Amino acid sequence: MEEIKLTQYSHGAGCGCKIAPHVLEQILKSDFKAPLENKLIVGNSTKDDAAVYDIGKGKGLISTTDFFMPIVDDAFDFGKIASANAISDVYAMGGKPLMAVAILGWPINKLSTELAQKVIDGARTICAEANIPLAGGHSIDSPEPIFGLAVTGMIDLKNLKQNNTAKEGDLLYLTKKIGVGILTTAEKKGMLKEEHKGTAAGQMMQLNKQGEIFGGLNYVSAMTDVTGFGLLGHLIEMAEGANLSVELEYSKVPLINDLSFYISQMCVPDNSFRNWSGYDPKVAGITGDSLLTLCDPQTNGGLLVSVDPSFKNEFEKVLISLSLHEFAQPIGVFKQSEEKTIVIR
Repeated sequence: MEEIKLTQYSHGAGCGCKIAPHVLEQILKSDFKAPLENKLIVGNSTKDDAAVYDIGKGKGLISTTDFFMPIVDDAFDFGKIASANAISDVYAMGGKPLMAVAILGWPINKLSTELAQKVIDGARTICAEANIPLAGGHSIDSPEPIFGLAVTGMIDLKNLKQNNTAKEGDLLYLTKKIGVGILTTAEKKGMLKEEHKGTAAGQMMQLNKQGEIFGGLNYVSAMTDVTGFGLLGHLIEMAEGANLSVELEYSKVPLINDLSFYISQMCVPDNSFRNWSGYDPKVAGITGDSLLTLCDPQTNGGLLVSVDPSFKNEFEKVLISLSLHEFAQPIGVFKQSEEKTIVIR
C-alpha cells in the first residue's frame, strides 16, 4: 500500500496557515457592539489566546478554537499536534481545560476515512492526556485536510493571565525552543538530518500544562503562547498591549540545535518573510539569522511569561520543579515604551 503523506494535500502547514497579523486586523475591524459585553472579560480587542466570559462567583468560562492543515505526514501525529495546539490556548490563559469538540475537514475523494479516523484517535490521545473528553464535533468534505478543536475551559478569575498586562521591569521567559517551522520545512525538502527526525513533532505534541500552574502565581503579570506569528509577533502583541517595549537578549533565546545549518540551506517557511514584513518598522537590532528564527512560525510553541523581577528566583525554582531546567533564565525585560517596540541585543 502506497504511503500517504498528508502534507502533500495542503497548501499550508500548522500555525503557518494563519492569516498575517496586519491582514487579520482589517478582517476583525468593526464598530459593532456585541451583547453582554460587560460579561465578556476577554474578547477580540486584546488579541489574546482565548475568550473569557464571567459566569459569576469569581469564575470564568474560557472558550477557544484552533485548526489548521497538516504540518506532518502521519495522520495520528497530525491529530495529536492539532489537538495539543488548541488545548494549549486554555493553558495560556492560566486556565484548566474541561472538554473539546472536533473540527474536521476531509477530502473524501482523495484520502481514506481510515486516515481520518487516525487523526481523531490522535486527538483522543491528547485529550486523555489533558484529562478531558473529546465530546463531539463537526465534519465536512473539504478540498484539503483540516483538523482542530474547539475547547472549553474554566478559571478562577483571580488567576486569569492575559497577553497585555505585563509591567515595566518584568522579566520575560519562554518555555519551549524555537525552530519547528524551520525543521518541518527541512523535512518537506528532504534535508532533515537523521538526528532531528521527530524533534519538531515531539515538541508540537507537548501540552503547555504548566500554564495552569503559572495562573496561580500572582507574580506572573502576563502570558501568551508562541504560534504562527513567531516569537517576535507574539512578543510585539504583549508589548504593545501593555504600552511597553522589550529588550530581547538573542543569545538567551532557546533555539533547536543546528538551525543555522538549515537556514544556510534556505529551509525557511515562506511565512517567516510574511511575518517580518509586518514587524520590520517595530524592531531594532535584527540580523539575518535572528530574523529567520524569531519570525519562524511555531505550532503549539512555548509560553511567553512576564514575571515580576522580585520573584525571579521563586519562578525559576518553579520551572526547575516542572523539569524545565533549560528555560530557567530570562530572555528579555519589559521596559518603558520606546521608538522601537522590540530591541534585540
